[in-house]
Amino acid sequence: MVFLLLLKKGAGSSNFLGGFRTGYNYQQKFSLVNVKLKWAKDRLLDAVVADQGDLKAACILVSIISSARGCRLPIYRLRLHRGQLGLPHDLKLSTFIRRYPNIFCESHVLDSGGTRVPCFQLTAEALDLRREELGILEQNQVDLVERLCKLLMLTRDRTLPLQTIDQLRWDMGLPYDYFDSFIPLHPGLFSSVRLPDDRVGLKLEVWDDRLAVSQLQKNAALQQKEEDMENGCLAFPVGFTRGFGLKRKCMEWLEEWQRLPYTSPYSDASDLDPRTDVSEKRIVGVFHELLHLTVHKRTERKNVSNLRKPLSLPQKFTRVFERHPGIFYISKKCDTQTVVLREAYDRRQLLHKHPLVDIRGKYASLMRKGFLDRSRGLHKKTASSGPEESMIVHGDEPTDSCEEDLGCDLLSE
Repeated sequence: MVFLLLLKKGAGSSNFLGGFRTGYNYQQKFSLVNVKLKWAKDRLLDAVVADQGDLKAACILVSIISSARGCRLPIYRLRLHRGQLGLPHDLKLSTFIRRYPNIFCESHVLDSGGTRVPCFQLTAEALDLRREELGILEQNQVDLVERLCKLLMLTRDRTLPLQTIDQLRWDMGLPYDYFDSFIPLHPGLFSSVRLPDDRVGLKLEVWDDRLAVSQLQKNAALQQKEEDMENGCLAFPVGFTRGFGLKRKCMEWLEEWQRLPYTSPYSDASDLDPRTDVSEKRIVGVFHELLHLTVHKRTERKNVSNLRKPLSLPQKFTRVFERHPGIFYISKKCDTQTVVLREAYDRRQLLHKHPLVDIRGKYASLMRKGFLDRSRGLHKKTASSGPEESMIVHGDEPTDSCEEDLGCDLLSE
């Protein structure tokens, strides 16, 4: 691989942010080196992904049910949110919910036609965890605001469609109803806009230079890599699956690629030729930063597939995940592809845990216990001792005839 980099001094040739070089003017020669590294299974990271296969869907349902009147909803209302759950198409929603009787309990109501309709609410244990989760969200509101700001700052126009943010909200720790409960608290920071394709988008109104420093730059400062910071050639932490064989040609390419200039994901990269390794390093930097904005340092590959235009990326930009298996690991567990940031994990342990990670771990433990208890027959479906509750239906909006009770009694499945 050959590159000719002619750094030009003078006004506009580079910007400095917190002591870091964030942009480069250079003349690029030759195109992207055609090197392909093999994918190798990492059983430890696969286990991390597989362990939380149903966790996202369960936590979203907990958020939806806990915000409903009386902390319960009929199954047909819950089905309206199925697209956000990521469940297999052939799995009935009611079947999924009944897997976890320590989280969800079932009752029945009568609709206007006298038909018994399954209705789900949260157990006392799940309600306690939900209250704890809401407390954590409140305590970490500043952190969540900054994460959302940085996500929007990565984009060309500081704007993203709500649909795109919705796909990332679980990974970033945002509340399920963030647009209604979270965004209105910061009217001068965020605004709702109508996009050219007629979709609704969220725009960041204020650019914050303090936030426009990537995690790689922060790590270099902490490790006091003055020379790397001065020349702007920051290297990414790299690690491979045990037993991964790296050919000499690939090793030499990787070492030279690491020495190329690092372009901050928050800087303008319109002058970069997308056919070069320098541009590829910028793309790797964008996703390195994006994964650092998530609480578990991972996300499903499909969640970033529609970020090409907002992030000003070239076609087939996700191939950087395959070309850099020492930085990213693609897990194929749970019938999807999940991109994991390798440096964030020591075997199966997340090195730096956001408070939300711990509360989600409690949900996962409760789910495992309920699933095992159910398989052992400890949760039996029992008939209601009283008459079925009636449900008055006004159009498509059901209204429970019972009073609200946020301390919902624990019912067995």
